[in-house]
Amino acid sequence: MANATSGSPCSNFSRSQEVLWPVLAAQFPPALLGNAFAVFRLARERPWPVPVVYSFHLALSGALYSLSLPALAAYYRPPKRWSYGAALCKLERFLFNCNLYGGAFFVACVALNRYLGIVYPLRLRGRLSSRHAQALSAAVWALAAGLSAPTLYFSELREEDGAAECLGSASRERLPRFLAYSLLLAALGCALPFLLTAFCYGAVARVVFRNPRLGPLEKRRVGLLAGASVALYAFSYLPYHAFRNLNLWRRCRLRPPLEDCGVSRAVHAAAQLGKILVNFNVCLHPLLYAALADSQGREESGGVVPE
Repeated sequence: MANATSGSPCSNFSRSQEVLWPVLAAQFPPALLGNAFAVFRLARERPWPVPVVYSFHLALSGALYSLSLPALAAYYRPPKRWSYGAALCKLERFLFNCNLYGGAFFVACVALNRYLGIVYPLRLRGRLSSRHAQALSAAVWALAAGLSAPTLYFSELREEDGAAECLGSASRERLPRFLAYSLLLAALGCALPFLLTAFCYGAVARVVFRNPRLGPLEKRRVGLLAGASVALYAFSYLPYHAFRNLNLWRRCRLRPPLEDCGVSRAVHAAAQLGKILVNFNVCLHPLLYAALADSQGREESGGVVPE
């Protein structure tokens, strides 16, 4: 996360983070319990259908990330100070990114599987197994870890005047390179899976609403699930990436007298709010995708396919 203003000519913006610590603390129980429940519930299904594989890994990703929320809330609690050492500073930032982008791609995997199963049921029936889904899930974890690995280089613990700050972006001299990296993450880790998810659910909704064998209630249910998936993604992932990169760009490019500190504070506060929205996404995803995993088998067996 783009952290305050290391090297900024404006005053420190830690206050906009410190006021958020109660929200982070409150998000921990539902994020952990919701994802843990989804992992437990999905793990009991044997054999695993393909959508359950992706939903399980999505919930597992959320559960792993939720474990970092107490330390982050304690860090933001005034007076803001990181007390866990440089190694855990880097690890927290790495795990945040790894689970964030892993979750984005697992959302896309769920959407792609529904698209293939509903739009092309006869062509692919019996050809996609849980073994294929497990292999793709392993590839998603590897991709997320690869995209997140540079944070281990950029993030660092900075100590000044007795205060310890865990930089979520980079030091001033590394900031231009971090901005390029952050833009790459926004393109590959956010925009790409979002476009794939939106395309797949749009195609699914089109097929479902054109199917004369389905009643209004079934069509409405599928439409709500598809719409909620895309809306939840847009509500959480897009603002975080937009405001983070705007904040980083201002820190890289603007200098006095060009920089308006009031605007910089507002942009930085919006970037902090974006991370809170991502955390809400982690809380809500397990419930939504457990429902999606349950519904897909009924849709395919109940005739949610073109005649």
